[in-house]
Amino acid sequence: MPLSRSLRSQPSSQICLLFVLYPAVNYMSTTQKEKKLPGTRRYKQIQFADDMQEFTKFPTKTGRRSLSRSISQSSTDSYSSAASYTDSSDDEVSPREKQQTNSKGSSNFCVKNIKQAEFGRREIEIAEQDMSALISLRKRAQGEKPLAGAKIVGCTHITAQTAVLIETLCALGAQCRWSACNIYSTQNEVAAALAEAGVAVFAWKGESEDDFWWCIDRCVNMDGWQANMILDDGGDLTHWVYKKYPNVFKKIRGIVEESVTGVHRLYQLSKAGKLCVPAMNVNDSVTKQKFDNLYCCRESILDGLKRTTDVMFGGKQVVVCGYGEVGKGCCAALKALGAIVYITEIDPICALQACMDGFRVVKLNEVIRQVDVVITCTGNKNVVTREHLDRMKNSCIVCNMGHSNTEIDVTSLRTPELTWERVRSQVDHVIWPDGKRVVLLAEGRLLNLSCSTVPTFVLSITATTQALALIELYNAPEGRYKQDVYLLPKKMDEYVASLHLPSFDAHLTELTDDQAKYLGLNKNGPFKPNYYRY
Repeated sequence: MPLSRSLRSQPSSQICLLFVLYPAVNYMSTTQKEKKLPGTRRYKQIQFADDMQEFTKFPTKTGRRSLSRSISQSSTDSYSSAASYTDSSDDEVSPREKQQTNSKGSSNFCVKNIKQAEFGRREIEIAEQDMSALISLRKRAQGEKPLAGAKIVGCTHITAQTAVLIETLCALGAQCRWSACNIYSTQNEVAAALAEAGVAVFAWKGESEDDFWWCIDRCVNMDGWQANMILDDGGDLTHWVYKKYPNVFKKIRGIVEESVTGVHRLYQLSKAGKLCVPAMNVNDSVTKQKFDNLYCCRESILDGLKRTTDVMFGGKQVVVCGYGEVGKGCCAALKALGAIVYITEIDPICALQACMDGFRVVKLNEVIRQVDVVITCTGNKNVVTREHLDRMKNSCIVCNMGHSNTEIDVTSLRTPELTWERVRSQVDHVIWPDGKRVVLLAEGRLLNLSCSTVPTFVLSITATTQALALIELYNAPEGRYKQDVYLLPKKMDEYVASLHLPSFDAHLTELTDDQAKYLGLNKNGPFKPNYYRY
């Protein structure tokens, strides 16, 4: 039976998609390959003032760059990183000024260098090895093309893992136009590979703010092409379409959003009665919260800090702002390496959890003078203010693990009395008049994707959830979803998890008929009520 007919025939209370496309979980072994990339790094020489200088004194001002040079470069330069093959030798030429075509003669893209497509293709192929569930979804559904006719405009991090998702959507029948949700997280060679494959991608590592919005606009504003689905990470794309192209926004069939910030914006629109399309809140699905937010950050926080600062965590005093899933993951990793960890929280429940996990809950003002590292994980704004930055100790490391770049008040540091030194890719020393310096990472943007990479397997879980949410919204019969924000059904969450169990050779126990009756459950799930807290 065709997918569209199957979906229409199901009652609105069920997600029929899962039963049509995926009648059984195929437990197949997955071969995992270790990812090794020939990364390149470029360093600027640092001049030391005086070999005899006492260690207890602040460094002198010798060797600093001028303020104007520092500020302009810190926001527009593209630096290579260990996470990317990309060389930045041609940074002086903006991709917007280049005329590039792929092998098929198309110029419907804007990337750093289309010639890097071959390297990007290798990155994507490596990522596919650890995203077996998403590849399985592609193979099972591409025959019926459940996204045929879908025109998806996306704004996410553009990495090898995201490329696997984009190409899966295309294989399922969708047309895609894509931009980056973060100016530093794009892997240039992967963007080139997508452009070579025919995807209209507009992104490169090191975009300016103007470039960022220009790329989003190029994705949306295309003659003869109008989006009918949105996949967003942070809400910037949704906000842009809502403000600049209200007629397009009204014709969107569904929005899928995966970040705290973006979901918050959607709920604001819904509360104000301005959300005229249904939206799926992927961020609060269990498979996103517990895996992408917690387990991913537990591993990637250390990776990002190590690559940028080479810091040793044993004995270091660290304050983590926010003890949600991201904060929990960060704290677990830091504590395991011997760091002394403090927590700031506004929520008494999260604060109590932190206390029970062995952390001291404090106000930021109480520890700001003594800590060695400050990490924000709240999704809020002005969590670390100029007042906090002024009181920090010399060489304090400041970074952000939340999506939004507003958690650290970086704007307040763009003043004449402070000097900026770019010392590494995504590493700036902000120097006060008395010589004190604060180490700012990624200019306050998302640390792990700006300065390192994140585990492919975890992104497979999120990407599979996103793909299923897009298919569900696009194929839902009229009236199933109103103009509101919806959570993923529990059955879909469980199905995504089950698809990833074969990677661990995990075997689920099955309920007997008597056990299922005793618990009042269906033998095939869902196994927990919607209010269950995992």
